[in-house]
Order: sequence, then C-alpha cells, then structure tokens
Amino acid sequence: MPVFLQYLQRLLLTNPIAVRLVHNGGRRSKHMYIRSAYLAALIIVLLWTLLLNTSSRLSYQDLAAAGAASFTAIAYLQITLICVLAPVFMGGAIAQEANPKNWEVILTTPLTAGQIVLGNLFGRLFFVIALLACSLPLFAITQYFGGVPGSSILASYLVAAGAALLVGTTAIALSVSRLVGKRAFFVFYVAVVSYLAVTFAIDLLLRRTTGGVTLMTSLNPFLSLQALLNPTTYPRAAPGTHAGLTGWMLEKPVTTWCVGSVVVSVLLMIASTITVRAGGLQTLGEGDDGVSVWRKLGRKKTAGVDAQAGGSRAPRSVWQNPIAWREAASRNSSPGKVLARWAFLVAGGAFGLVLIALYHFGTLSHAEFRLALAATISAELLVVALIAINTAATAISKEREDGHLDLLLTTPITAGAYLWGKLRGLVAYIVPLASVPLGTLMFASLYVLANGLGRQGGVLLGSGEPVVLPEAGWLAPVAVIPFMAFCVMVGLYWSLGSKGVLGSVVGTVAVVGVVTGIIGLCAWNVSSSTGVGPVFAGLSPASFLKLSIDTGTIGPWQSSPIGERIALAVGTLIGALVNFGICYSIHSALVRTFDVTVRKLAGGK
Repeated sequence: MPVFLQYLQRLLLTNPIAVRLVHNGGRRSKHMYIRSAYLAALIIVLLWTLLLNTSSRLSYQDLAAAGAASFTAIAYLQITLICVLAPVFMGGAIAQEANPKNWEVILTTPLTAGQIVLGNLFGRLFFVIALLACSLPLFAITQYFGGVPGSSILASYLVAAGAALLVGTTAIALSVSRLVGKRAFFVFYVAVVSYLAVTFAIDLLLRRTTGGVTLMTSLNPFLSLQALLNPTTYPRAAPGTHAGLTGWMLEKPVTTWCVGSVVVSVLLMIASTITVRAGGLQTLGEGDDGVSVWRKLGRKKTAGVDAQAGGSRAPRSVWQNPIAWREAASRNSSPGKVLARWAFLVAGGAFGLVLIALYHFGTLSHAEFRLALAATISAELLVVALIAINTAATAISKEREDGHLDLLLTTPITAGAYLWGKLRGLVAYIVPLASVPLGTLMFASLYVLANGLGRQGGVLLGSGEPVVLPEAGWLAPVAVIPFMAFCVMVGLYWSLGSKGVLGSVVGTVAVVGVVTGIIGLCAWNVSSSTGVGPVFAGLSPASFLKLSIDTGTIGPWQSSPIGERIALAVGTLIGALVNFGICYSIHSALVRTFDVTVRKLAGGK
C-alpha cells in the first residue's frame, strides 16, 4: 500500500481515538434509543403528512403532490433533529477538556496532532452520519409517490451533513482550546438557536426588498433548504445579476452553504491541529505565574476589603435562605457573565423598541410587524428557557463533582430548604433575562393601548382587531415565569439524580422538550377553535403568543371577542397553576428521596 494511503488510513479509518469512540459508543443503549427515536419521529411525520394530503379518491397527480409535501416535512424535521442531536453526540468532546488529566494522557501518546483532532471529530461525528444514513431508505420511499426528484433528496442530505460537520468541528475547536468547561455543551444549544434565529430574522427584513433569496440564505441551513424545496415562493437571484461571492450567495445558496460549511470546518480543524499540542488557547499569553491572559482578563478583584480587619472582605447581607442568595448571586460572579447578561438585556430591549419604531413610522406593515414581533419574542424566550435548563441541570451535579455538596450537607440546612433555595435563586436569576421578551411584548401592548400614538393608519386591522392584544403584556408574565420555574424544577430533578453534568443536561432537555412539545402542539391546534380553544392556548407560552399577536385566530373580531379574551386569561391562569403544581409535586418527591439519592451517588465524579 502506498505511504500516502497508509497515512490517510492511520488518520481516519484505523485512528485509535476514532476506533475507541465508535466501539464504546456503539454499545451504549442511549445511542440506540436516540437512533430509534430519530427514525420513529421521521416515520410518524411521513405517515401523518401522507394521510393529511390524501383522500379516498386519489389520482397520480394528488399522490405526487402528497409525496412532495411529505418529503418537505421530513426534510425540515431531519435538519432540525440533526441540529438538536449533533451537540448531544459531540458533547463528550467539550466535556473532555474539563478534566486536564485526559489531555495529559493523550498528549503523551505517539499520536500526531492531526490524529488527535480528526480522531475526536470523526469518532463522534460517526453517530450523526449514521443517523443520516439510516434515514436514507425512508427518503427513497417518497420517490415512489412521485413529485420528489432524486437530486433534491441528495441536496437535502448535503445541507444536513454540512450543518452536522460545522457543529462537530466547532465542538472539537472548543475542546482543544481548553477555554470552556462542561457547561459549554449546553452553550451549544443557546448559540445554535440564537444564530438560527438572528439569521432568520435578518432574512425576513431583507426579503422585503429582494422578495426572495438574501445574503442570509446561504448562512442558515433551514433557509438553504427552503431555497431548495420552495424555489417559487423563495426564488433565487437570476444568473449573472451579481458577481463574486455575492453572486454565489444569491444565485447558488445551497451550494454556498455546503461549500462554506466545509471550508469553515477545515479552517477550524487546521487551527485545532496547530494548537492541540501547544496547550490550546488557554495558555496564550501565559506568564511566569502560570496564569493565562484569558484568566487575567476575567479575574475579579476583591472589593470592599477592610484593611483594619486583617484584609478580610466586608460581610454581605444574604437572604433568609442562603442557598437562594448564593444561586442568584454566584451566576454573575465573573466579568464575562456580567457582560453577557447586560449585552442580552440591552441588545434585546433595543431590538424590541426598534421593531415598534419601524412599525410606528410605517416601515413595517401589520403582517410584517406581527411576524417580526412573534419571531423575536419566541427566539428570546427559547434562549432564556435553555439558559434556565442549563443552570438548573448543572446546579446540583456540578456541586457533587466539585465536592461542594458534601460540605453543604454538613450544615444545618434541610433538604427542603436546600431544594427550595435552588428553585428560588435560579428563578430570581432567570426573571431579569425573561424581562427582555416580556418587556418587548409589554411595550407593544402599551403602544396598542395608546392607539399607536397617532400612527397613520392606526393599530387596527380592517376587521377591527388590534395588531396585538392590549392585555398581552400583563398576561405574558403569568404564562412565562411559571413555565420557567417548571423548567428549573425539572432540571433540579435530573441534576440531583445524575452522576455528571452532561447526563443531567441531556435528560432535562429531553424531558422538557417532549412534555412542552406535546402540550404545545395540542394547545396550538385547538387554540383557533371557539369556546375552550383560548383556554387551552393559555397552557403553553407558544400558543399564548400565537393568540396574543395573531389576534385574528381568536375568532371573528366583528362580533364580540370579549368572551374569547377572558377565556385566554383564564387559561393562562390555569396554566400557571398547573406549572406551580408540578413544581410543588417534584419538590416534594425530591425532598422524600433526597437522602437516599445523595447517599447512592456519594463520591461520584
């Protein structure tokens, strides 16, 4: 065998790290359950869309249209699941750097830098590629119905593979840099959701002038897939109208996404290969004291030092429950966290005010303002919910890994006070973040209540319905804050019963996603019906936003909608009570089993 082929074989196929990861991961039941659930979701959606788009009297044309609609649905679902599951499989690469001993062992082996990086990448990315491969027969079935060209199937797979590759290389780059810990696994979800939401929102604004593909299309896998599957409603630029990179992005967005994701991934791999044996970016600028420039920049100086007290820090006034105060205060203990928090508050609040200003001066129409407002608030609430899940899922398991839980258990703090303090402190930390989307909706409601401050054309549609419910800003906290408390309580449940941070985060995401997904879909489907529809809509924040912003779905506005609006308020109150009841039930169950669970996992790392 030529030397070059032997080198490539050692780099990928017989790479010891890749072989170990594939061999060990293939025997885990968790991966089997994920693959089974992945295929089950695609099969259910395929059958469901086929049933919805067919009737008893079926022609070949109707069958082809049903097949095309089914393919579109499962293509969007597949790329959604890939974006959700890829961080799960790649999370181990990020968590690995939290234990420096792992790197010490790996760096003492004769493996080259390329073997270390590519072995970690393809060993973990193998399971994502396996997901794509196992769904290929399901996509091929849609061709039997007609209306689905084989090139579209192949292109959709390339779009999904590009997204998975980009997520994987980013995880490896974070792992090699050694700048982040295990919590960065969940930051993946926040970063992915934020990136997709921001690019999608910018695309909506740019689409008002272009009417089709924008510069954001080739930067977002969902928009690239939309340009591929909906060329009529989302047209590309005519060939030859643009030159250079702009021409590629506007005329060939799918190709640009696929090629661009590969190019960015290769650059990340090259950077990782260069820095992996140099200690990563963590050691950049390290001085004689052994402290890197990153830690020096993030080091917080001690304030309030009383020189006459022997250099001890002045005492702080804590809450009645010290656990609650510690959870709320420690989340802003570093300059980086404070900066990120204020950046989210300022940027989110300013963006909401800009949307209202654009609507006030006529730049945005009624429909465009509704769409932009719903997209902005939904994306911000999703980010806040992910932050709540992350902080709660790591609140106890992180203390167990660090050994702090053993110290806390030697204090007079009871199990009930400890868990209640965790819940109260985390909710107190989340509420200011949730004030960004809630404040945006409140300003919109006040703007409608003030009749648009004399806006030309007013804030009422032709049917007499307001663009946003005036009471939405007051009802939104009742719907959102108890839901955030539910997310925190589920996270605490998994955090107490999991051995490590990674398992608690994955379990919390799965439970919250399934429960809220089922309740949200049911509430969304029945929310448009009169009578009890608005009551069920109040059970889910997503359906609540739908009725609050898209007011036409409440019922005929020409008649009296007071009953439906009262029903929405009642449903929101019921939803809050249900969430509080679930939190109380979980809290009581955790208190009863606290000692047994802690003793069972005592000493776990």
